[in-house]
Amino acid sequence: MSAEAKEILTVKEITKRFDDIQVLDRVSLQVKSGEVVVIVGPSGCGKSTFLRCLNALEDIQEGEVILDGEVINPTNSGLSKAREKIGMVFQSYELFPHKTVLQNLTLAPMKVKKVGKKEAEEEALKLLDRVGLLSKKDNYPRQLSGGQKQRVAIIRALMMHPEILLLDEITAALDPEMVREVLDVVLSLAAEGRTMMIVTHEMQFARAVADRMIFIDGGRIVEEGAPDDFFDRPKTDRLRKFLNSFSYESCGQTT
Repeated sequence: MSAEAKEILTVKEITKRFDDIQVLDRVSLQVKSGEVVVIVGPSGCGKSTFLRCLNALEDIQEGEVILDGEVINPTNSGLSKAREKIGMVFQSYELFPHKTVLQNLTLAPMKVKKVGKKEAEEEALKLLDRVGLLSKKDNYPRQLSGGQKQRVAIIRALMMHPEILLLDEITAALDPEMVREVLDVVLSLAAEGRTMMIVTHEMQFARAVADRMIFIDGGRIVEEGAPDDFFDRPKTDRLRKFLNSFSYESCGQTT
C-alpha cells in the first residue's frame, strides 16, 4: 500500500441495533486504497454485522458510511450504483444452484453492467484459470467442493470490478484441508493491491495478509494496529486474553 494512498472508505460513528440490542456502538474507521484491513473478535461481537452495514445490507440507526465521497444510504436512489463498488463474499457461497459456474460468474456483469456475453465469458475464463478452476466452468455448484465454491464466489465478486472487497468468514464453512486453497487466492489479491476488509478467525492468515488489524468486542473497536504490534505487543488486557485463547486452541496449553 502506498503511503500517499487516498482514503476510499470512511465510517463515521455508526450505531446498529436489533430492537433493544445494540450490536455496534459508534464505530469509526477509515480505509485507504490498496489497504487490507482484517477484523477479528469473539463470536457475536458485531464483526459480520459491521461488514453488512457497509453496503447497506443492514440499516444503521446513527452515523454514516461514505465511499468515494458518497454516503451509502438504503433510502438513496443511487444505492445500487454504490453497491457495484463494494464486492462481498459470504461464508455460505450464495451461488445459484441451477446455473453453471460460468453462468454464475457472467450473470451480474451482463444484467447489471450490461457487459456483452463474449466479454464477460472471456474475463470469467481468465479468472477461473487463475484460481485453477477452468476445467469446472460447466459444472454446477453441487458438483464442487466447498473450497471450489468459495473460489467461484470470490471470482464472482471480482467480475463486478469493485473498489473494495468485503470477505466475511469465507473459510468458516470449509474443511481444514480446503481452507488453504481459498486463503491463497486472497493472499494473491492482496499482493496485487486490492482494497479489502476481511473478517476471519484464521490468525496466521490474518497476520500474513493484513496491513492493519482491528479488534472488535462488544460492538466497539477495542484496539487496532499493525500486525506485528497487534499480535506481539497488544496494548489491552482484552486483546491479550483473546489472542491467548487462540494459542490454547493451537497448542493445547495456555501461553
